[in-house]
Amino acid sequence: MRDLIAAGLIGLRARKARAALSALGISIGIATLVLVTGIPASSQRALLDELSALGTNVLAVSSPGKIEPPVPLPVESPAMVRRIAPVTEASSVGKTTAQVTRSDRSDPSEVSGVSVQAAELGLLPAVNGRMQAGRFLDEATQSFPTAVLGAVAATRLGVGPEGAPQIYVGGTWFTVIGVLAPMPLYPELERSVLVGWPAAQRYLKFGGHPSTIYLRATESAVEDVRAVLPATVNPARPDAVQVTKPSDALAAKRVTQTALSGLFLGLAGVALLVGGIGVANTMVISVLERRREIGLRRALGARRGQILGQFLTESVALSGLGGLFGTLLGSVAVAGYATRQHWPVVLEPGLLAAGCAGALLIGVVAGLYPSMRAAGVMPTEALAT
Repeated sequence: MRDLIAAGLIGLRARKARAALSALGISIGIATLVLVTGIPASSQRALLDELSALGTNVLAVSSPGKIEPPVPLPVESPAMVRRIAPVTEASSVGKTTAQVTRSDRSDPSEVSGVSVQAAELGLLPAVNGRMQAGRFLDEATQSFPTAVLGAVAATRLGVGPEGAPQIYVGGTWFTVIGVLAPMPLYPELERSVLVGWPAAQRYLKFGGHPSTIYLRATESAVEDVRAVLPATVNPARPDAVQVTKPSDALAAKRVTQTALSGLFLGLAGVALLVGGIGVANTMVISVLERRREIGLRRALGARRGQILGQFLTESVALSGLGGLFGTLLGSVAVAGYATRQHWPVVLEPGLLAAGCAGALLIGVVAGLYPSMRAAGVMPTEALAT
């Protein structure tokens, strides 16, 4: 094996410039493979992250308003939803009948379209919300007259992010401790005054029945979770439970994954084909130029298998060196471009290993015909040419 490798590297050492250019050809092919998979994959990851932020795996459960008399959701329904295995986050809000005004002397009609809702502590993670100012309800504040305002509610009540005024809710002064950032997907929360569940029961005569349950589930099981929610939330009246459809962004996300994956495979195949043709062309020319060398080795006793092994080793070594350099070059290019575009850098280790292995396979396939041609050269013809 040592002699075979040494003989196979003779051509590379003797023709360094040509070997470098040939390796550069396969390097460009492998680098192209890494680029056409790494850059779209990074772009895809950024796109999928944006789609996920839209709430592709969020479902909302409520009681339909068309049923007479109204059937409220059971008090224990949020806890029952959390027991569903694919559900990762679940929280609820409950509407109250309390009215909110700027002060105890304001006319309730001055503030229109703002509701007062009791909120569980895990509401923000369930709807992927964040605070614009202040803080959300916690264990220390949920039992006291404190409130968090939605973005629209804060504007209508004249509450800015810099201050912490009081508002008048259901005959009780509530201190505003935070303002939510805009939430376009949840306009009902943007127009709400959120108070703690115990505080709503204590100060606003809240009955404890949730009006809407927000939950996050594993994306692959969203449809299955939606199917079991009515019977889980209200076993006695599953017909009195309304569940939103999965977000259209989820369907768009799955289509994007499928379409881009097919594109990656097609582009990668073209890059590998170009690299293989370059190596095969280089090896054919090498065999034609080295016919006298082949004939001399055969005249000195080299067998056909040894000639074939020599040129096949040269082809594999050429492709392997080009594959390593191309993988490194492509990885650096992907990382630089993705960083410039503020995308996450996606370089699958399996893909990089497959690129190097693909380069070696290209070397075998591309060098097989030239090697067989070299092994078939007759010594007398080669020396006489």
